[in-house]
Amino acid sequence: MKTLVLNCGSSSIKYKLFDMTSGEVMAQGGIERVGLDGAFLKLTGANGEKVILEKDIPGHEQGINFVLEVLTDARYGCIKSFDEIDAVGHRVVHGGEKFASSMLITDEVIEKVKECSELAQLHNPANLEGIYAIRKIMPRAPQVAVFDTAFHQTMPDYAYIYGLPYELYTKYGVRRYGFHGTSHRYVSQRACRILGVPYERQRIITAHVGNGGSITAIRNGKSIDTTMGLTPVEGILMGTRCGDVDAGAIPFIMNKEGLDADGLSELINKRSGVWGVSGVSSDMREIEKACREGNRRAILALQIYTYRIRKYVGALAAVLGGVDILVFTGGVGENQCSLRAEVCSGMEFMGIRLDEERNSVRGEEAIISSPDSGTTVMVVPTDEEYMIASDTKEILG
Repeated sequence: MKTLVLNCGSSSIKYKLFDMTSGEVMAQGGIERVGLDGAFLKLTGANGEKVILEKDIPGHEQGINFVLEVLTDARYGCIKSFDEIDAVGHRVVHGGEKFASSMLITDEVIEKVKECSELAQLHNPANLEGIYAIRKIMPRAPQVAVFDTAFHQTMPDYAYIYGLPYELYTKYGVRRYGFHGTSHRYVSQRACRILGVPYERQRIITAHVGNGGSITAIRNGKSIDTTMGLTPVEGILMGTRCGDVDAGAIPFIMNKEGLDADGLSELINKRSGVWGVSGVSSDMREIEKACREGNRRAILALQIYTYRIRKYVGALAAVLGGVDILVFTGGVGENQCSLRAEVCSGMEFMGIRLDEERNSVRGEEAIISSPDSGTTVMVVPTDEEYMIASDTKEILG
């Protein structure tokens, strides 16, 4: 079974083609600058080389057509015809309370995804564009939607209800939803497979740490709390998102800066976080370089970043009543060994002890805790695309 996985953003399209009989990745790449000047497709060739193909791509339909052309191209492709693709799996960011699992895409599902778009105005409409494009180009191909929020639908109400008037929840759905669910589900399951322990009997904290980031508490295979909320802004400090902030500061800043709702949204989503504090970059590699050069604001940004991760690991450990497994994933979590060491520093009271040599790993599956650690600490690179392909295969039988 050949499954194409699509992740459509507002101006991007990421793709992977899987042979799910073997689990092999047949092709992967992505388009940037959809609808903008200078659009291009970047792919990884069979020999591992990176190839960039430039083309005018005014919209998602043209972009997905280009992806399919490349997949069937004599030089860069791996299939002879679109008909070889048995199914298409889509990442859909927000499923609200309507979806607690991945779903076969029908007209009814599309209407419900539209209803959730108000909660993810930058993401759901783009995800739908990908679905519409496949319907038009490959009308016979079944499609499956895999929701970032679905994994967190097992949270109890006392974990997801905010301390606001209850009518705001019943009227508008204002509550904690959580994100990165596909990643948290994949790495927690994968960690248990690596360790050979039953997933349904573990207390796990998964730290998806990258330009965006969230931390999740998983008990017996179910998410019971997570750091992101109604939107992907809440929680830990991120590349350009502020994370937790006093709600009372919001109207104060709006009045002082003369901001409307759109201006505030740009401030907390694009001008805050590591970038806003440091004034240097949202890229942790550049932040670490600036720290080595003695940049005080970069040092402060890194301290806030690691402190908030440690703070939430401790808080979620209390929620779980202890931790059996702590997993680091995401671009930063998988590659920044110094950050992992800093987050775990001082957590010996929780039974967490890192092994310095083991922790030197970058981007590979590994146990990085010492043999005498009461909590197993791991690095597990995430693979959301494989999880989407796997869900698609399972739903289609």
